[in-house]
Amino acid sequence: MKKNLFLLGLLVCSMATVAQTEKADKPESWYFKLGGSYFIQTAATEFPTVSGALPNTDVYAADGTTLISRETNHGSFGEGFRSGLTAGYRFTPRLGVEVGFNYFSSASKTMVETTNRLVAAGPTFATGKAEGKIRAFDVAPALVLFLGQTHGFEPYTKVGVIVPIHGDLTIETNRTYTNPAGVVNSYTKDVVKPNPTVGFMAALGTSYKLGSHISIFAELEYRNFTVHGKTKETEVYTENGVDKLNTPTSFRPDASYSASHTKYVEQINTTSNSKVTNAAGFDNTKATDDISSYVGISGLGLTFGLKYSL
Repeated sequence: MKKNLFLLGLLVCSMATVAQTEKADKPESWYFKLGGSYFIQTAATEFPTVSGALPNTDVYAADGTTLISRETNHGSFGEGFRSGLTAGYRFTPRLGVEVGFNYFSSASKTMVETTNRLVAAGPTFATGKAEGKIRAFDVAPALVLFLGQTHGFEPYTKVGVIVPIHGDLTIETNRTYTNPAGVVNSYTKDVVKPNPTVGFMAALGTSYKLGSHISIFAELEYRNFTVHGKTKETEVYTENGVDKLNTPTSFRPDASYSASHTKYVEQINTTSNSKVTNAAGFDNTKATDDISSYVGISGLGLTFGLKYSL
């Protein structure tokens, strides 16, 4: 009996010692990170059409009809700046989870460009460029593997998903129409709303302790996802600075609801509200049906920031 009590007491003491050791060795449970990133684009793809215009850079001769050069416009909207706040929790010294809340603003990308194209009698020549830019808020949950601390540095890796919760693709088009009557400068702002999507991310990083609660950190992150349009709306159209969104003009003769609103679908057919496949049944009081457009948001980024541990 005394032997059993002695063994039981020894076991309790051993468990208490292990618990104290684990508590001493275990890093903080909760931590928060505030950082800023710059991403460069990866996996460039061909841009979608913009209001029926192919994603090309076209240059025409003096007659406006002879094409002298053409280049397809490629790219990814993964290039740009991101800022974010991240909350993390460590289950063990090696394993944890993070949830990031980020705002991303991409660099502007030329999607369509035309120089000296003959577009109407007069003669009227058009020169212009359509540029796109993405702004988005996303939530990024991730699993984190800590690799051990040495001399204040603690490297780690993480993998996770990116879930956009709000954002859009804004396409701004500036054109100059030139004819014997003068010059007209037009400006169009189209906003494309996306369908829900999920992306992938992976990162390699390290933190460095500045104090008991404060660290600095750096991460190299790769992310990749594709979004496709749900709707598009022309929010602004001006000529020489004058609002012409709902007014037919010689350069934008159709000012109906269908001309300013597009609904993206997987297929257009004879029952779609499309001038291409259902001209007889087209209703200009409804949004025009068009084929879904896809854009890539893949990039490789470097993040720097501060980490606060509880």
